[in-house]
Amino acid sequence: MNLEKVIFGFFIVLAATLNFGFFVGDIENPAHHDVYELFAALVVSLIATVLKFGDRTQIGAVHLSTSLVADLQLIAAAMVWGYAAHVGGGMSPEMTARVVSLSGGALFANVVSVIILIAETIMQRR
Repeated sequence: MNLEKVIFGFFIVLAATLNFGFFVGDIENPAHHDVYELFAALVVSLIATVLKFGDRTQIGAVHLSTSLVADLQLIAAAMVWGYAAHVGGGMSPEMTARVVSLSGGALFANVVSVIILIAETIMQRR
């Protein structure tokens, strides 16, 4: 068993599951979406991105691009949350919907990354 691949897969799947946990719930209800879960999803996504930098294959490039998309979406979601919470007067249903929608884009990118990981694993020969 290759420990590097285990860690790589762990962070890809963890990024997707944390993002999914944040995404699930009523899109306009801030009580259904925890800011700390968004923060954890962003941090784990950034770690997964760093782990993807070493791969020089075509699949590695696609992995990196999906991770960068997820990072961008989660950073935008965190910025919207921060603006709404500290400048905009609180998390209104409209602002919550914006944050959740941005995390949904990141979730899609994470799902693509997990699918690529599974396809890569299936295609690998011993």
